[in-house]
Amino acid sequence: MNSSSISSTDLASYCHEVAIRAQAASRQLATLATDQKNAWLDACAQQLQSESAAVLAANALDVAAAPGFGLTEAQVDRLRLDESRIAGIAAALSQVAGLPDPIGDVMEKTTRPNGLEIERIRVPLGVVFFIYESRPNVTADAAAICVKSGNAVILRGGKESAHSSRAIVQILQSVGAAHGVPKHAIHLVETADRSAVDHFLAHGDAIDLVIPRGGESLIRRVAESATMPVLKHFSGNCHVYVDASADLDVARQIVVNAKCQRMGVCNAAESVLVHRAIADSFLPQLATQLDQHQIEIRGDQVVCQHVSHAQQAAEDDFHREFLGPVISAAVVDDVDSAIQHINEYGTGHTDAIVATDDRVIESFVKAVDTAAVMVNASTRFHDGGEFGLGAEIGISTDKFHARGPCGLRELTSYKYVVRGSGQTRS
Repeated sequence: MNSSSISSTDLASYCHEVAIRAQAASRQLATLATDQKNAWLDACAQQLQSESAAVLAANALDVAAAPGFGLTEAQVDRLRLDESRIAGIAAALSQVAGLPDPIGDVMEKTTRPNGLEIERIRVPLGVVFFIYESRPNVTADAAAICVKSGNAVILRGGKESAHSSRAIVQILQSVGAAHGVPKHAIHLVETADRSAVDHFLAHGDAIDLVIPRGGESLIRRVAESATMPVLKHFSGNCHVYVDASADLDVARQIVVNAKCQRMGVCNAAESVLVHRAIADSFLPQLATQLDQHQIEIRGDQVVCQHVSHAQQAAEDDFHREFLGPVISAAVVDDVDSAIQHINEYGTGHTDAIVATDDRVIESFVKAVDTAAVMVNASTRFHDGGEFGLGAEIGISTDKFHARGPCGLRELTSYKYVVRGSGQTRS
C-alpha cells in the first residue's frame, strides 16, 4: 500500500481490517501446540538463511535510501544486514524455539472443600501492536516472541527499513502455512502514513496491547491516544551510587563500564552519585578514567571542586538521558540522600549501588523505585538475555502488568479454570 495514494477513509478501513484479521488469527494461535510453534520457528530460521540473497537485496534498497532519511552512520549500521547478521537473526529465532512455552502453565491450583478444583492458567494476551525503530532484526525478534507466546502481532517498523522488514515477514508468513501459523498472525503495516498509528490506537476492541519503542515524544503520544493498555519505556536515566563502604577500584570499573561500554542504549548509566566521605579520593580518579573515553562530566558544586574540568550541572542535567558522552554527577551525604535523588530524578529503569555494607545495600534495594536494582554490578546487565530470560520485546518502566525485560511470560495473562463434578451453589 502506497500511503501517498490513499484517502483517509481508505486508510481507516485498511487499519480496521488488519486489526480484525489479527484478532481472528490470535484466536487460532491460542490453540497451537508448542511443537507446532517451535517447528515453525526452526523452519523460519532455516528459510531465512536459504533466502538470504533476497533479504540482502531488499536491505540494499533500504541502505541506499538511508541518506535521504537523514540517518546517522550509527543508524545506518543498525539498519545494514550481511550474511553474518542474517545468521544472527536466524539463531535468535532458534533460541526462541528453545525457550519454555508459557502458554498453558498452571500458575497455581487449589481444591475447595466442596471439591471444586480451581486452576490459574497462563494464556496469551491476544493481539500486540508493536511500534519500533528501523532495525530489521527487531522485526524477526518481535514476531518470534509474539507467536511463541500465542499472540498475533501488528508490526509498525520505521519506514527506513521497510524493504528489509517486508522480506523477512514474507518468509515468516510463507513458512507459517506449513505449520498451522495463520498468515495474519504476523502483519507488517504497509503504509508510512503516521496517521495509521492513530487508527490502530483507536481499535481497543481488537488490539490488546500496544508497545511503542522509540523516542519519549512518540511514547507519550501513544499513551495519550491509545484505547488499549500501553507497555511503556519512556527513558533510561540510570544511576550508579558509590557508597562510603565501596571498594573504589570495583566502583570505578562499574561506573566506567555502565557509562562507556555502549552509550546509546537505555541501560547505560547517565548519572553517578558519590558519598561525601570518599568524594575527594574517588572523583579525581574516576574523572581520569572517564577522560580516556572523552566523557564530559556535568557536576554539582562539590563535584566541580574535586574535578577541575567538570562543567557546572544545570537542574535539567540530572533529569537527562544523554545517550552519549556526557554524565551527570553529584555528591550526597548518605544512602538516604542517594535514594531521594534517584527517586526524584530517575526514570525507574535501572539503578545500581556499589557498597560492602549490607545494611546500606538493603536500604537501597528496598527504597529505590526502579525496575531493576543492581548491587555491585553494571547497569548494562539489565537485559532479558543477560537475566537468562531469553529474547525480549523491550524493557518496561511501568509497574502495571510487566516491569523490566519483557519476554514470553510478560506477553501473557491468565484465566481461571474451575473443574467440578456437578456442584451447585446454595
